[in-house]
Formats: sequence, C-alpha cells, structure tokens
Amino acid sequence: MRSVAFRLLLVLVVCAASLGTVRAAGETIIVQSTTSTANSGLYEHLLPLFWADTGITAYVVAVGTGQALRNARNGDGDVVLVHAREAEEQFVTEGFGVERHDVMANDFVIVGPPTDRARILGLASAAEALTRIARSKARFVSRGDDSGTHKRELALWQTTGIDPSAASGTWYRETGSGMGATLNVAVGMAAYVLTDRGTWISFGNKADFMVLVEGDPDLFNPYGVILVNPTLHPHVNAAAGQRFIDWLVSARGQEAIADYRVHGQQLFFPNAEPRVEQ
Repeated sequence: MRSVAFRLLLVLVVCAASLGTVRAAGETIIVQSTTSTANSGLYEHLLPLFWADTGITAYVVAVGTGQALRNARNGDGDVVLVHAREAEEQFVTEGFGVERHDVMANDFVIVGPPTDRARILGLASAAEALTRIARSKARFVSRGDDSGTHKRELALWQTTGIDPSAASGTWYRETGSGMGATLNVAVGMAAYVLTDRGTWISFGNKADFMVLVEGDPDLFNPYGVILVNPTLHPHVNAAAGQRFIDWLVSARGQEAIADYRVHGQQLFFPNAEPRVEQ
C-alpha cells in the first residue's frame, strides 16, 4: 500500500517532471487543493496532460479544504480546487477569489466493517446512519481537520440534532489528518468513517471494510475551481492560473477527468458548464 505521504510526494514529483523547461519561461502555478484529490491519484493523471498542452507546471499543495482556502486567502497559491461549495462561494464573495467554476463531482460514502454494529447497511439516509451509530456508541472516526469531508460530516450531524464532539475521545475519534490517514485509523479501530468515493476506490488498505451507506443526495460531492484574486495578491500568476482553469473546464480537461479510473472504476465525473471553444 502506498502511504499518504508517498502519494502526496509523488504528486509533486509528477508535477515537477519537466521543471527545467518550464522555469525558463517562468510558467509555474501553485494549486491549493485537497488530500482527497491527491490521494486518488487524479493529479498524477491530469497534470502531465496539462503541461503537455500548455507548458505550464502546476505544483499541488494537498491539505484540507479549510486550510487550502486559508492558504489562498494569504496569497499562498494561484488557484484553489476544493470541495466545500458554501465555503468556496464565501471565499469569492469576500473578494479572495475571482469566480467559482464547477469542474467535477463524485459522492461521499460511509464505510465500515462487515460486523456493522450500528446496523446501517443499505440505509438510504446518511443522517439516519449517523443517528444509529451515535445511539449504539459504535466507533466513528472523523477527519476533524476542517476539510471538505469534515465540513460535510458536521453538516450531516447537524441534521441529526446530535453533537458528536460531546463524545470526543470515546466512541467518536478525531484524527486531524487527511483522508487516507483517517481511513487507516478507521480500519485499525474497526470504526465507521465518512469518505469521498474517489479516495475509497484508490485506497489500498481496505481489509474487510465495505461501503455501507451510499446514494443519499446529501452525499453529493461537487468540486469547484477558483482563481485567487490578483488584485489582492499581485504576485498571483493570473494568466497561467486562468489557463489551468480554462483547461480543466474545456472539453479536453473534462474528458481527461472522465478518463481517469482506478481498478476500472471512474472516480470523478466532469460537470463543468458547457463552454464555446475559442
């Protein structure tokens, strides 16, 4: 199994494969993004294609969505690609980003051991599943890191009327880590966990864990891409950052996203608004 650290390092290696050529032209960008996209291997697939088409090297900083947006607010990046729509729209409304574009989507799932102590297998409602987990005091592992996944988990808990933080350290455990590391903890503890499907498909340490809850509309997981506002941060490489965005939402980029598969399964589904190619 590839460790999370190795996966993230590999993203940077792939991105930097042709750095010598690109640096001469000064065409590099920093993309603040999520551990879920990095863990899935998506950037290893996309960024060499983007470089081949544009000559621009993209470096990915893979952190939780909340941290990615905070980094971008500080001007530590040219583009943000994350998955917490409300937070993304606030980022733009507050003037830190230029415009949010839909780029792709997948969904969240709740996974756990086949013993399924809380009896959630096959439930249509993620909120009902969390309610049963809390009532049974079955172990649940949370990322606890203000990531897009963590934000969605908290929103689901809110619909149940249950505050899991009151049980922190007992049946409810918080890792403060990325998705891959959190999945490793959950498997080790035989605990339930919410994960994006892309990371789950590519995750190599599943043991006997299985998807127990899926298909709830509340588990829909859209990703957005935003150019960091160059008016606030003049050092932002706005031209190259916009080319990255335009490439992602173009027919070429959308096809590349759709083509990415692990174990024969498609991880992300392009959903950019149709554009008239220039």
